[in-house]
Amino acid sequence: MTTAHTGAPTSPRRLTPLAALVAVSAISSLGMAMTLVAVPWFVLQSTGSGTRTGLVAAAEVLGLLCSAVLAGPIVDRLPVRAASVGADLLTAVAISLIPLLHAWDSLPLPVLIVLVFLVGAARGPADTSKQLLLTDAMRRARVTTERATGCVEGARRIGLMAGAPLAGLLIATVGPVRTLCADMTAMLLCALLVAVLVPAGPGDRSAGAKERGSYGGELRAGLRQLRGDRLLGAMTGVLLLTNALDGALNGVLYPAYGTEVLRSSALFGAMVTSVGAGALLGAALYGWAGHRMPRRAVFVGAFVLVGAVRCAALASEPRVAVLLAVLAVSGVGSGVVGPLMMSVAYQRVPEEMRGRVFGLLVACALAATPVGMLGAGLVLDAWGLVAALLGTGAVYLGVTLAPLVFSVWRELDVRAPAGPRDTWGPPGAAEPRGAAGPRGAAGPRGVTEPRGRPAMP
Repeated sequence: MTTAHTGAPTSPRRLTPLAALVAVSAISSLGMAMTLVAVPWFVLQSTGSGTRTGLVAAAEVLGLLCSAVLAGPIVDRLPVRAASVGADLLTAVAISLIPLLHAWDSLPLPVLIVLVFLVGAARGPADTSKQLLLTDAMRRARVTTERATGCVEGARRIGLMAGAPLAGLLIATVGPVRTLCADMTAMLLCALLVAVLVPAGPGDRSAGAKERGSYGGELRAGLRQLRGDRLLGAMTGVLLLTNALDGALNGVLYPAYGTEVLRSSALFGAMVTSVGAGALLGAALYGWAGHRMPRRAVFVGAFVLVGAVRCAALASEPRVAVLLAVLAVSGVGSGVVGPLMMSVAYQRVPEEMRGRVFGLLVACALAATPVGMLGAGLVLDAWGLVAALLGTGAVYLGVTLAPLVFSVWRELDVRAPAGPRDTWGPPGAAEPRGAAGPRGAAGPRGVTEPRGRPAMP
């Protein structure tokens, strides 16, 4: 399923939808990062309560989790561009109501929680819709899936890295409430770019809605699709465990390291920046050369860098310069993992079911994160920071070496066979038949799919 460039150069017109989606990924992540800083800052500043701040932060995660599980069938039924634009507009409206109601002194805590929940609930279908739009954008641009998903992931990393410091600057200048106006503007810009520059795609996805089953039946079909593919099931298990471990590291052990070992918020920020810079480099490298790499070896190597190497470096308490360098190398693995897993998901999930399956994958990742945070807190209190780091690294290593032990992971290196021409066809042209894959692979037989393996949450 890896595609190659044609001999003729791709016209700028064909590249426009892909470039727009890459830009939207950066802008959306920028706005999201600003919201994640501005809203808790506003609650702390106005109430001084850590409990209330936690309730508001949890409301957005809960909204995203609910929409990830429940919105998939809806996204699969609707015209995908309309779903993307509508979800971005809903997000912008919910965000805009926070400064508006605050200006009218009509923003009690329950109302703020509801609005933040809506922001999270709208972001789920917005992100999933853009992942579905990427399929046609890659076909038009005639680029490999690894390159497209690497570009999208790199743009997302840039947005996240720039969003937090920009939010801090805006909060210091205009305050946290007005900072939310920047996020609202970002979401409106995303909706405009998708509406104007991204085609609706070949065919009307809603045309067959009458022949579809009930909402509950479609949701169960998505679950069956995920459970019926042995490789996707194994990847989901790894995603659950590694996201729990990442939640432990990022949410508990990182801050503990900053306070107990580094004793500096500035150095703690430098740790986060080092990992982010490495992740950006990793996404770029995978986009450039991922289609030539053995996916199972890259998968294992990237996760070893992300987990065991990072934990061992933190536990050894090296000099700051050495620590930052190791964290940057670890971040390279983090930047590779996302596009790689997205590529596999695009390859193995039929196009008409991607909204449901991708949403369930996001839900798995979100559900595991707070569990890891809770477990890390208990271990930290009982055995201390070094033991918690070594234990986390050991579990991470055991999980990520599984692809070397179990035979199902060999399917990672099975790519769809090339057709007569190993390129994307023009939009609307007949596509080579998607590979049925090895026994147990997802997808009904005979489904015609675009040749490539696009992105995952």
